[in-house]
Amino acid sequence: MIMNYKAVPGRYERTSFVSKSGYEVDIYSDYWKLSKDIGFFLDALPAWLDCNFKHVFKQVLAIYGENCSAGYTLALYRRFKLYFESTDALSLFSPESMISYRSQMADAEWELSSMRAFIRTWVSLGYLGVSSDILKMMESWRIKGNEKGYAVQSMCPENGPLTDIEMEAIVSGVLDCYAIGKLNLRETCFVMILAMTGRRSAQIAALKIKDLRTVGQRYFIDFPRGKQKYEGWRQSFSAFEVVADLWALLQEQAGYVKSAFSDLCGGSIRQSLIPELPLFPAIKHYDVNKGLEVQLAGDFLHARVKEIGDSMSSIKEVIAVISHRTGAYTNINPYRFRYTLGTNLAREGRGEYIIAQALDHSDLQNVGVYVRNIPEIVERIDKAVALQLAPLAQAFQGILVVDETNARRGGDRSSRICSSDGNVGTCGSFGFCGALAPVACYTCSHFQPWLDGPHERLLDELIRERGSVYEGTGDLKIASVNDRLILAVSDVVTRCNAMKSDRTNV
Repeated sequence: MIMNYKAVPGRYERTSFVSKSGYEVDIYSDYWKLSKDIGFFLDALPAWLDCNFKHVFKQVLAIYGENCSAGYTLALYRRFKLYFESTDALSLFSPESMISYRSQMADAEWELSSMRAFIRTWVSLGYLGVSSDILKMMESWRIKGNEKGYAVQSMCPENGPLTDIEMEAIVSGVLDCYAIGKLNLRETCFVMILAMTGRRSAQIAALKIKDLRTVGQRYFIDFPRGKQKYEGWRQSFSAFEVVADLWALLQEQAGYVKSAFSDLCGGSIRQSLIPELPLFPAIKHYDVNKGLEVQLAGDFLHARVKEIGDSMSSIKEVIAVISHRTGAYTNINPYRFRYTLGTNLAREGRGEYIIAQALDHSDLQNVGVYVRNIPEIVERIDKAVALQLAPLAQAFQGILVVDETNARRGGDRSSRICSSDGNVGTCGSFGFCGALAPVACYTCSHFQPWLDGPHERLLDELIRERGSVYEGTGDLKIASVNDRLILAVSDVVTRCNAMKSDRTNV
């Protein structure tokens, strides 16, 4: 084994580098902290590796740590660590060992592409330790890319795009739980940004108060771009227009952040620093011994990316939305919202460029999956299908009552909810509601449908209207806008029939 890896004079003189996220890293340290989210130990490399070899490996890895994302650098380290562990000192970086490793990686051959690039960098820098034969052999390989878009094309009910019914249920469940205090403001903002913008968790974590801006009566979020090669943290941005409801939530969050930092700074904060405050701060990392301006210069006070993913897992349990496809709680993760946005745009006939722009991609290589095989929504929902799906979807959130006398607020005539065929139930809420009755009532937790209400006639009317809209427009997206409502009314019809049957038997 070659022991002299220092082929280029002075190459070892570089002892540190600054990561893409702005963290200074000691190259020869056994621990590299590359961003607020990612740090890893390098002392886990096999003990038999020569010290000089480790030094060269770290020098080359430092180039990637400096110019690429922390996640990519960590992935590279892990891939080479696995390769080192699968070989031995005598065959290290030999064609035989790499062929053997390739056979082991048959299910993830695409990982060899980044390893080949790493070896190419190693050789181009003039370091010894890697023969030109192994690079020549790897350059001749045709390496299969990783499978893209399986979850999208298969409409995977666990990790693929959400259906319109599932998305509506999630948004409704989140807002309802926030209104009654089951979800806090921060969690609600996380899930609503994901649902309405499809942005990556890292982009959300990097937001500052100044990224919220208005143009006339329009509201925008300037998202820091993610996965841009050779760009540092928050160096480029893309604007995304949002609705007033999301804007109001984010303004409330910004107000909380200002108040929290004001308290940390003794009751006041310099006005010029307010726009620089993280929209989602990691308050516990604030250092009282350092100036706020210094701490705001990097990403250290921003939320960790992992927190957003973890929040989705806890929100799933809190809102307890049942998927009509699985009969279990609807799985929620940040990627599902991105897949849903791309899929919905494809259904609307948008091209690859528009989809790439909406998802903040720099190229088109990963958006073709949305337009090549567009997963279709349910073309037909008749009465039989609706009655079958209704118990699974659990879109109806209210309580069925025998008649008005058994309802909360039953003695108040103004609480009656009417349809064109007569009264359908009672509203149990004492607050003002501007929603359109009775269609909006069936998915509301305050609704108390009456046993003998004309629910089935309303169901028939909704299904006829759905078919008529589809025939007139040919657009399933428009025709399916009331599908969750149809399932809610179907659930009420099913419950009424069951209760009537029980009462007859008694």
